Amino acid sequence: MGKRVVITGLGVVSPVGNDVETFWNNIKEGKCGIDFITRFDVSEAKVKIAAEIKDFDPTQYIDKKECKRLDLYSQYAMVAAIQAMRDSGLEEDGKMDKDRLGVYVGSGIGGMNTFYAETEKMITMGPKRVSSLFIPMMIANMATGNVAIKYGAKGPTLPVVTACATSTHAIGEAFRNIKHGYSDVIIAGGSEASICPLAMAGFTNCMALSTVNDPLNSSIPFDKRRDGFVMGEGAAVLILEEYEHAVNRGAKIYAEIAGYGNTCDAYHITAPHPEADGSSRAIELSVQEAGREDESSIYINAHGTSTPLNDKAETLAIKKALKEKAEKALISSTKSMTGHMLGAAGAVEAIVSVLSLKEGIIPPTIGYKEKDEDCDLNYVVNEAVGKPVNMALSISLGFGGHNGCLAFVKHDK
Repeated sequence: MGKRVVITGLGVVSPVGNDVETFWNNIKEGKCGIDFITRFDVSEAKVKIAAEIKDFDPTQYIDKKECKRLDLYSQYAMVAAIQAMRDSGLEEDGKMDKDRLGVYVGSGIGGMNTFYAETEKMITMGPKRVSSLFIPMMIANMATGNVAIKYGAKGPTLPVVTACATSTHAIGEAFRNIKHGYSDVIIAGGSEASICPLAMAGFTNCMALSTVNDPLNSSIPFDKRRDGFVMGEGAAVLILEEYEHAVNRGAKIYAEIAGYGNTCDAYHITAPHPEADGSSRAIELSVQEAGREDESSIYINAHGTSTPLNDKAETLAIKKALKEKAEKALISSTKSMTGHMLGAAGAVEAIVSVLSLKEGIIPPTIGYKEKDEDCDLNYVVNEAVGKPVNMALSISLGFGGHNGCLAFVKHDK
């Protein structure tokens, strides 16, 4: 059976709020975090919108000198981790065994802003002008490394990189680590900051992004008009804790993580498998591990990227995995509000899943207008609904065919 694992802390930096309370209120209210890009000139760009972080001030959490040594993705990760540790009550816990404290904070790309800026220096001013901090700021493990240094975490440390499934896999692998007795606590999640000219051009030219350039009608998961995803950014971190460890210190518990599925399509570098074989199996495995095969009261936070192929394949995956229960499941994609936060998406959506389960509120997929015959499940659209559920599934599907699904259940003493 293994040990039980619970969620005891949450932290987030997102396009709709830079703390959990603001984020969750805006998600419930259906607030759109997508707008025209302000960070650089987009006059020659085909795609001119994104879901940028607004009013971000890392110095509320991190020393100003330290901020200068961190890429933006690491800043986001540090802020989300600090929020989560404070929320959990573990930040000031002098009794915690640091050898059994781990960090699993992934990133799909890493320090893209640093990479872009230092490449420009190299081209225009020569190699001597490239920063001595270029490598430690850019590499994709450094968010995990910096969080571990911050908290003296000497236990298992694993920065997962599986594109858009990154932080779902980070949380899932952290869950398994605690379940099988290797750690007491793991700081788990993901971070991304790739809204820069190079990354935007790359995603545009591989035809992944929406070209509608209308903030309210570009990220429209499951809508027949959908034509691509909208780039987002930010970070989310959850504190995963062994159940008895949490109970013994009197921690508040948001929910229990009870299942995890991790599969690969082994089919195509960007397209999902048309028969949804791998993604459906990831959902099945998470539900089986949770021991909830008969559960019919389900909320699904779908990957729901608003690309034509993803939403069709994911709908099929849910049907194949849940069979007749798929028709009753309540489904939404909060990417309609946050855009696609790449390596941070799974963790942000895990937080939504946990809070939906805890509060009995199902957030909406906003911007939905036109039904697609290939996407015919029970999507919650445009307005949140109050509906208690017993299990929440969070699905992530990444380039390279990486599939992940997390199963959360209500905390039952």
